[in-house]
Amino acid sequence: MRVGIIAIQGSVEEHVKAAERALSERGGGEAVLVKHAGIIPSCDAIILPGGESTTIGRLMHREGIADEIKSAAKGDVPILGTCAGLILLARYGDKQVEQTNQFLLELMNIHITRNAFGRQRESFETPLKIPVIGEKAFNAIFIRAPAITKVEKNVEILAKCNGYIVAAKQDKLVALAFHPELTRDTRLHNFFFDLV
Repeated sequence: MRVGIIAIQGSVEEHVKAAERALSERGGGEAVLVKHAGIIPSCDAIILPGGESTTIGRLMHREGIADEIKSAAKGDVPILGTCAGLILLARYGDKQVEQTNQFLLELMNIHITRNAFGRQRESFETPLKIPVIGEKAFNAIFIRAPAITKVEKNVEILAKCNGYIVAAKQDKLVALAFHPELTRDTRLHNFFFDLV
């Protein structure tokens, strides 16, 4: 399995290490950095990491990566978006997205709000029940986290926190408002890799 990690900005190194841990548990695979066009077509799965969504979106579009991600999604390639990645996967942004004319991939039928849980100083960790990965709670780390405020058709809600949807799945697209790559728990990465 070849996993492309969008390496423009954000928690790239953490996702590489988390993906490599999960892949080794599955018998092997490769995590590759995607900084320019031409790599996505050779990937079996794609990860959009957390970071600054406006910057990541603008640079993905400029580098031609965004169009390749859209084509991959049409070809049933699984895509995981965490934090900023969740924002980029969304079809519907909030007022902040509209005011800044932020680029969105518009792949998931979800409505999002940026910084739903507050600014950097309001970041937190909490045990989160995510039934699709088992009974044991997942230690979810929220850092300036967005949230899903509404889902449209074909979207499965995987978890909620403080009244917000924080994990969702649509076909082979998975959106998480938190950072699974900052934990040693590989269950969410393995859940995602099972979609390949």
